[in-house]
Amino acid sequence: MTVRIADVEIPDSALARAATELVRAAAEPLVYDHSRRVFLFGAFVGDREGLAYDPELLYVGAMFHDLGLTRTYRTSDQRFEIDGADEARRFLREHGVSEESSRVVWEAIALHTTPEIPHHMAPEIALVTTGVEADVLGIGLDAIPDEARAEIVAAYPRPDFKRRILAAFTDGIAHRPQTTFGNVKADVLERFVPGYVRTNFVDVIENSAWPE
Repeated sequence: MTVRIADVEIPDSALARAATELVRAAAEPLVYDHSRRVFLFGAFVGDREGLAYDPELLYVGAMFHDLGLTRTYRTSDQRFEIDGADEARRFLREHGVSEESSRVVWEAIALHTTPEIPHHMAPEIALVTTGVEADVLGIGLDAIPDEARAEIVAAYPRPDFKRRILAAFTDGIAHRPQTTFGNVKADVLERFVPGYVRTNFVDVIENSAWPE
């Protein structure tokens, strides 16, 4: 059944339904609802800006972007973004999606916590980051009218979201602190994990195997 929220149509193809089922089964409502909002915010901005994006690819990118925080997919020792990206690529290949399109979704997920760079890439990559930045950081909310924002949040509420998403980040990465080197998630562990000491880039250079 086609659903439109804030004048954005949520994809209802067989591929999109399978993606929805996979994420709904793996993720807590917090992450599931957040992921739907990421799609809606990203698609809303994309439509407003006249970007030519593939709604299915954007949807899979948005839905899978935090999959690496879930109990099922957070068991690796790589960055959580890569967990979600790898699973999305596996899922898309399994459903006959081309390697090129699968790569776009992989990059959209893998780069969604990397500031600036995604916005210079394919529309689907840029819009996943746009949706994440809007929902988590409040960046770009001025591009989304109050009534559209209210409609999206009414469909997928965000009660106590700031505290709960920070807890989800912590739970998803605390066992692999080395993966936060050079990215924003080091801030999360520094705030919420006692004894965590972030790796310093200058120390890495000064203590490298090179004599000078």
